[in-house]
Parts: sequence; C-alpha cells; structure tokens
Amino acid sequence: MSLLDPATLREAGAALAVESRRFSEYGWMRGTSGNLSVVVNRDPLLLAVTASGVEKSELTEHDVVLIDETGRAADPADPRPPSAEAGLHSHIAARTGAGAVFHVHALDAVVAGHRWPEGVEFRDMEMLKGLGHRAHGTTIRIPVIPNHQDMRVEGECFDAEYLPATDLVPEVPAVIIANHGIHAWGADVAAARRHLEIAEWLLRFAVAIR
Repeated sequence: MSLLDPATLREAGAALAVESRRFSEYGWMRGTSGNLSVVVNRDPLLLAVTASGVEKSELTEHDVVLIDETGRAADPADPRPPSAEAGLHSHIAARTGAGAVFHVHALDAVVAGHRWPEGVEFRDMEMLKGLGHRAHGTTIRIPVIPNHQDMRVEGECFDAEYLPATDLVPEVPAVIIANHGIHAWGADVAAARRHLEIAEWLLRFAVAIR
C-alpha cells in the first residue's frame, strides 16, 4: 500500500521544482547544492524533499524523495537517497509546525554567520514585517548554529536556539548554519519563500554596511 497518493507527491515536486529554479537563478543553489521540502502529511509526518545529487536548476516534478519524521526515506520502493540535511528539515517541520522548509547556500548568509557567530541582530527595519515582526521597537536575531554532519546533533543545536525564545529575541523563521547556508520555513511554500528572501535581504544589508 502506498504511503501517499502519487499525484500528491508529483504536485509537491512540481512546486519545489519551480522554487529550485528561482533560487538557482538567484545564485543560491549552485550545482546540486541546497534542498527544499514541503510537508505532504502531518500525522504521521511526511515530507517531500528534493532528491540528492540533482542539478537544482533542472529539477522536475519527479525529483523529490519522501521522508519521515526522522529524515529517513519513507518509500522502500524508491532507491534514491534523500538529501543529507533531510533530518533537519523534518525536525524543523515538527518543531515549528511549518509546512515548507527551504535550505540554500546564499553567500551573504554564510558571510554573516562567519562575522557574527552569536547571531545577527536587526532593529528598526521595515523588512522585519515580512518575518512577522514590527518594523520598530523590536529586536530580532537570526541565530547561527554549528554545522554538523549528524542531523540529530543539528536538531539539538536548533532546539537550543529556538526553545528558549524570549521577548528580546523572538523566534524568527530562519537560521544560519555556520560555514554552510541558511534554512527558512513557513506555513506553506509561498511563506517559506518570502521568509527566505527577506532574511537573505537583511543579511545582505548587514554584510554591506557593517
């Protein structure tokens, strides 16, 4: 018995292919780098994630792999391995309730994480509205967590930043992975894209002026 209607998986793949081409044109997903996912079932948690080793500018509706809440391949009939970061995608979706999680290698995000390893703070910026915060009177911080090859460890690092969110540093839908890239998420594909683009703009601004 199939875990998921094939048409649902193809629909998810088509949506992620559009986003992959968009981010490739931005220069954020060069070659096979980066990975995108969308939740296709909440209970049990299942995500469609872009397949590993595929040129992201050439992704099609068929180039996605189904993963479970641990980030492991959920369809035994599919021999393709999921992305190496799949476990963090599923962790973020479970932790935040996100419907889509995007990971890209935007250069300014990596530079910002290198310059400010304790996180990158912003205040009194109009673009903060796009991350769900007021433009004035609120300080937000895009956290930086270490890059680790074990996604269970990466998930623990994520929780260390997001579980103790405070009024001073409210939760933002983005996190920088040191010397690696940035993850952003949202309720759906459109929200994840918006949060990623706005977070990258803010980080580009920070790198440019500081």
